[in-house]
Order: sequence, then C-alpha cells, then structure tokens
Amino acid sequence: MDRQRKYKDVAQVIRMALVAVLVHLSAITASAQVSRLINTGNSLYGQKKYKEAEQKYTKAVEKNPNNAPALFNLGNTLYQEKKYDSSRKVMEATAKLTKDKANKASVNYNIGNTYMSQEKWQEAIDAYKKTLRANPQDADAKYNLSYAEQMLKKQQQEQKDNKDKKDKDKKDDKDKQQQKDQDKKDDKDKQNKDEQQKDGDKKEDKEKEQRPQGQPSKLSQQQAEQLLNALQQEEKKLQDKMKKEKGAPVRMEKDW
Repeated sequence: MDRQRKYKDVAQVIRMALVAVLVHLSAITASAQVSRLINTGNSLYGQKKYKEAEQKYTKAVEKNPNNAPALFNLGNTLYQEKKYDSSRKVMEATAKLTKDKANKASVNYNIGNTYMSQEKWQEAIDAYKKTLRANPQDADAKYNLSYAEQMLKKQQQEQKDNKDKKDKDKKDDKDKQQQKDQDKKDDKDKQNKDEQQKDGDKKEDKEKEQRPQGQPSKLSQQQAEQLLNALQQEEKKLQDKMKKEKGAPVRMEKDW
C-alpha cells in the first residue's frame, strides 16, 4: 500500500516537472518568435518599408505586450508614417515599462517630436524637459527645446496680433455702422425738414388764394415805416406849396 502511494507521488512530481519544462520551452519559443519579428521589423525599417515593419512590430507586441523594444520600435515606425497620435500612445506605454533613465529619455524625446510635428509647442516643451531631466547631456533635446520655445513665443505673438486686428476690425465695423446710422438719421431729418418746408409753402400759397381781392398784403414793420415817412414828406411838400400860393398876387382874368 505504501509502495503504491510512493509510486503515485513520484509520478505527480514527474508530471509537474514536465509541465514546467514545457512552459519554459514555450516561453523560449515565444521569445524567439518575438525576437525574430523584431529583427525582421528592424530590417524593413532600415529599408524604409514602414508599413511592413509596422506589421512585424505589431505581431511582436501581440505576442508580448510588455516587450519594451518592440513597443519602442513600433512607436518610431508609426512616427515615420506620420501617425503622430498613435505613435505617441505607443511611446507613452513604453515609458511605463522601462526603468532605465536613458531609455526614458529617448522615449520622451520621441514623444516631444510627435508634438513638434503637430505644432503643439507647449506639449513638446514639456516632453523635452522630461528628456533633459533624465539625460541632461542630450544635445538634440536641448536644440529642440529651444526651437519649440521660440515657436511658442512666435505663436503667442501671432495670436495676440490676430486678436488685436480682430478687435480693431470690430471697432472699425462698429464705427462704420454708427456713421451709417448717423447718415441715415441726417437724411431722414433733411427729408422731414424739406417736407415741412413744402407743407409751409403749400399753406402760404393756400392763404394767398383765400385772401380777398384788393386786400393789401401785410407789410413788414420796416416797409410800414418807409411808407409813413414817404407820406409825411408828401404832406410837408403840399403844405409848403399852399403857403407859397397864399402870398402870390391874384390874377384877374376878366374886364369890368
């Protein structure tokens, strides 16, 4: 009985050992397959066959999602294909896997490049600063950081100039509208004044038509004073003439 149980225990140990060996061999095989895919992808990348390289790296990542080199190379390939958002997403996943400072610096540098390609200057600046914190001697990161800062400053100035121009155009449009409204008001006022003048002329003409025949027109004060002065002068002349006639001898026209 004891011997039989002992044989069973040995058999179980053997089976467990075989499973472990198979798992190890499977892992070795999978690792070898991933390595081959990465190497093939690298060869295609070197030939600038980015689409084919992307396929190889993608298969490698599918077999081992935590393979940092496969992810990193896939990110670079996507960048070359101008798939900047996808490239950045892969690079960010790579950054979470790698612990090495130099590798982190390279990943953040590439992330910065994806932002640069999209003219997202502030985001690129932040990525390059991360690169330099991990690797202060990275000359390329220093250069790109300086360039991104200059471009951000230029972009901000252009935005300010555009805003100022829009504000000025808006003010000019408002001034033009106000002038247009004023001109319209002036035209309306003139039209009303002309209409009032016409109404006044019509009223005056109507009054003239209704005035009785022979009725003198109303004189102004100046005209009345001139007429009075003329009458007074005529009266004075007449009185002077009468005085002269009283003192003259009477002429007899008939004989007795």
